Amino acid sequence: MLTRRLGATGLTVSRLAIGTMAWGTRTSAEDAADLLTAFRAAGGTLVDTAHGYAGGASEEILGDLLHGSRDEVVLVTKSGISRASGSRVVDCSRRAMLAQLDTSLRRMRTDHVDVWLAHTWDEHTPLEETVGALVHAHTSGRARYVGVSNHVGWQAARTMSLLAEAKVPLAVDSVEYSLVARAPERELVDAAAHLGFGLMPWSPLGRGVLAGRYRTTVAADSRLASEEFSRFAGRHVGDHTRGVVEAVHTAATGLGVSPAVVALAWVRDRPGVVAPIIGPRTPTQLSALLESEDVELPDEIVLALDEVSVEHA
Repeated sequence: MLTRRLGATGLTVSRLAIGTMAWGTRTSAEDAADLLTAFRAAGGTLVDTAHGYAGGASEEILGDLLHGSRDEVVLVTKSGISRASGSRVVDCSRRAMLAQLDTSLRRMRTDHVDVWLAHTWDEHTPLEETVGALVHAHTSGRARYVGVSNHVGWQAARTMSLLAEAKVPLAVDSVEYSLVARAPERELVDAAAHLGFGLMPWSPLGRGVLAGRYRTTVAADSRLASEEFSRFAGRHVGDHTRGVVEAVHTAATGLGVSPAVVALAWVRDRPGVVAPIIGPRTPTQLSALLESEDVELPDEIVLALDEVSVEHA
């Protein structure tokens, strides 16, 4: 697998990241072990998790799987989102952020993460306080690099300016970015290019819709059919994305690859992107996505996809 630098840092990572949001829920520990083994065998190094994923089970599984081989991966986790009584709780206060980081480190049996992100923008916490937690984690050695997630351009830029006062760089912003979610192009892509932080797109397959799984039917084992992820998966399913889905399918047929490979290659090669985060549930799905490593979309296909998806920008 080819590699890239994480933003303007010296850290080299694989240009695909494996996401673990479903590890411990829809993905068993045994299947997660197979996925991680296959990902690493293909040259993948970048592993993405979060304090709130699967109630902590995702990080615990990673701790088991990485025992004895922790330094062979670049480990990313996030703090600031948790669940209480089934409700999503956003808290990026210093207390919550550092407490969640310490919990994450215990779960993963390590004394540091390579990259630690504020999981989302918290309108109820002063940004200076959140940044203070990022700085403290960096200077104490618990996080080698820091960044943010789900921050738009001005939010990432302001965070970066506050971090700069402490001489701590903003390494990355992880945001939803795909052919049906091109909002980062409004200002975030330019901010990343001019300020030097990288982008890690999550849901590069448009929450599954770009893979073509929902073109005609809803598979029983799909996220859209699950109680836990149905609202998440359903956002891009419908007439508003049908044209993009069909265009991806047409391009895939012409290139002799899967629609998922086309969608993944498109976002992987957008300006500023370091590594899209993929979330396969089986080694077979992972193998299919890894085929994107051998694909570079022709300019005419990129242009056609850009034009048909422009309404999502």
